[in-house]
Amino acid sequence: MHKKELLKNRGIVLLLAVLCCLLWGSAFPVIKIGYRILGIASANATSQILFAGVRFFLAGILAILLGSILQKKFLFPAKSSWGMIGTLSLFQTVLQYLFFYLGLAHASGVNASIINGVNTFFAILLATLARKQERLTSGKLLGCILGTAGVVFVSISGGNVGGGFALNGEGFIVIASMSYAVSSVLMKEYALRENPVTLSGYQFLVGGAVMMLIGGIAGGNLGSISAQGLLLILYLALVSSVAYSIWSVLLKYNPVSSVAIYGFTTPIFGAMLSAILLGEWSSVTIRHVIALALVSIGIYIVNRK
Repeated sequence: MHKKELLKNRGIVLLLAVLCCLLWGSAFPVIKIGYRILGIASANATSQILFAGVRFFLAGILAILLGSILQKKFLFPAKSSWGMIGTLSLFQTVLQYLFFYLGLAHASGVNASIINGVNTFFAILLATLARKQERLTSGKLLGCILGTAGVVFVSISGGNVGGGFALNGEGFIVIASMSYAVSSVLMKEYALRENPVTLSGYQFLVGGAVMMLIGGIAGGNLGSISAQGLLLILYLALVSSVAYSIWSVLLKYNPVSSVAIYGFTTPIFGAMLSAILLGEWSSVTIRHVIALALVSIGIYIVNRK
């Protein structure tokens, strides 16, 4: 089976996409642990932006090195690709995470989880309605609704949605989610002209450098990084480089909807892994099982023939 056919195989797409979402889900509890180790307060947005910048800059280096080793040549973008890299880094890394961290400081955790969790819905709607990359069918719409319902269900977890809508809170989270959606659609188009792993690596490198600069100028501080803290940052960098590189390759060979729909599993994996790594077992309820069932049904509906 050729590489292109292999990466279009539904079973392979399922395994790789779920692996990506599992890795991204693991980032939620690991970031919390990182804040604790580095002494970064939950409301200290500038230090969080600096932390994210370091993580993504290292992710870019790792993606380029790993990609170069696998392809047995150093990955370097063509001169014409730098515009695409700049655009991707703007939407995928800088805008998404800058607005996410700033918004999180002024939004309820429940609202932020729900809004950020439905960025998959935005990506599919943008791919079908705005960029016309594929057709919006009733199955795709139903799958998105079920996936969104699952995210809402697991995010509420017995609590109530925080009241109100602050422009610098929930509004910023919406901008972050839209930025992710734009980056997914652009990657689908750009990957036809440039190696997706090259695009992933260099957009992280550029975006990470910009975020480090912003966080540093704004007064962000990581304190004294211990060996434990360094290993944690390297793990997060590896998560970003591996997961996003695989995701970008899947987007190149498959419709956005059939890949993006798996994104609904990320917050569920995040909740489950938080229970394991942070000892938050009391927060895991039957709601998580129901949410996973809704998301799974949504994924099946979108991907069925």
